[in-house]
Amino acid sequence: MTDDMSRLAALSPLDGRYRNDVTALVSYFSEAALFRYRVRVEVEYLIFLARSPRVEFVPAFDAAQQARLRALYRQFSDADALAISAWDRKVNHDVKAVEYWLRERLDDLGLGNWKEVVHFAITSEDVNNLTYGLLIRDARDTVLLPALGLIEARLRELALGEAASPMLARTHGQPATPTTFGKEMNVFLARLRRAVADVSGIKLTGKLNGASGTFAAHVAALPDVDWQKFSMAFVRSLDLEPVLLTTQIEPHDTLASLCDAIKRANTILIDLSQDCWRYISDGYLSQAPQPGEVGSSTMPHKVNPIDFENSEGNLGIAIALLEHFSRKLPISRLQRDLSDSTVLRTVGAAFGYSLIGYQRLLRGLGKVAVRREALLADLANHPEVLAEAVQTILRRVGYPEPYEALKGLSRGRAMTMEDLHVFVGGLDVEESVKNELLALSPEAYVGLAVRLATLLEGR
Repeated sequence: MTDDMSRLAALSPLDGRYRNDVTALVSYFSEAALFRYRVRVEVEYLIFLARSPRVEFVPAFDAAQQARLRALYRQFSDADALAISAWDRKVNHDVKAVEYWLRERLDDLGLGNWKEVVHFAITSEDVNNLTYGLLIRDARDTVLLPALGLIEARLRELALGEAASPMLARTHGQPATPTTFGKEMNVFLARLRRAVADVSGIKLTGKLNGASGTFAAHVAALPDVDWQKFSMAFVRSLDLEPVLLTTQIEPHDTLASLCDAIKRANTILIDLSQDCWRYISDGYLSQAPQPGEVGSSTMPHKVNPIDFENSEGNLGIAIALLEHFSRKLPISRLQRDLSDSTVLRTVGAAFGYSLIGYQRLLRGLGKVAVRREALLADLANHPEVLAEAVQTILRRVGYPEPYEALKGLSRGRAMTMEDLHVFVGGLDVEESVKNELLALSPEAYVGLAVRLATLLEGR
């Protein structure tokens, strides 16, 4: 089957229609990647054992031997993945398959004396939890965070470039106190920066303590070794945060926190996608048509906001998965059940749908331009938004019941600037106050919005 046909026949759009969009994640979440990361953990554990002076039965490796061992995962090939997969089909246990393959490779490397040390005293979950901790951390740091960083950069560009572009705000969908387009983009930037800081700041945990979390096999074989200290040092050597108190499985609490943090970032971006969709619908944003692209099968004029819609849909799928992970993964019956195993295999899908959402949103943001004349025209059509300013100034000078007076003038009515000026002319206030009120205009009634649009906040 050709690559094109394989994609057309794929069950999941991540492996079909969107394959090119998520290629960067294949190195972390494919089955081959899972094998490679397991080999990494097993090799590093073997080297760590050999380095430990109290583990006397394990011969030390010289530098060349360590390099040959590390090459097993650093130069991991398709042939290696296929060989481990063959072992998996034979023994029906993917971690044991890695162990058997590694024992074979030690013979090939002239390191057969270390075969019985491979997977010494540990359970498959010791390997798996560290494997997932590593690959999820790496995928976050090398794929998701840079993609989010590109969105941050574009939002900053829009915030600064449109800082002084006055725009009618809408609360409850109705005309409200004006803002600027740049200030609204900076609101999203600040929110996203806080969310990204949470995503990047979570330190994933790992454990290495045996079949029931008691170091029983370790102690039985080598009772004089400080296995708690050994475990913590080894997990830290992988740049994960060690936990000692576990059942057979690492409790997944920090992974749940990461899922929740990514979910919050995705929720913010859905909010942004929906607002941009509305700004396009209202004519505030124009979209650059793409050569050769079709917007409708029957309406040639259409330039649809498909990137924002696609982003919203994919981010929603990611959120649903992430929400399930954060609820499911911290729960395990007694000391171990296997329900987390199949769920963990789906983490890559959540990252994939998130990545597609980020890419489509960035594409959409890259194609839009602010129609400043449309913003000004809409503001001119809604002078009633000045009612707030007028009644607030009148409160300052002690005018009686100004809110009620402005409510009668403006609520539910198509008020004009002439109506407002006539109203001001009839007020029993000093001439200087009347001049102040008459000088008000919707496009200038933006408070500190221009300054806020340039404010850096969020981390």
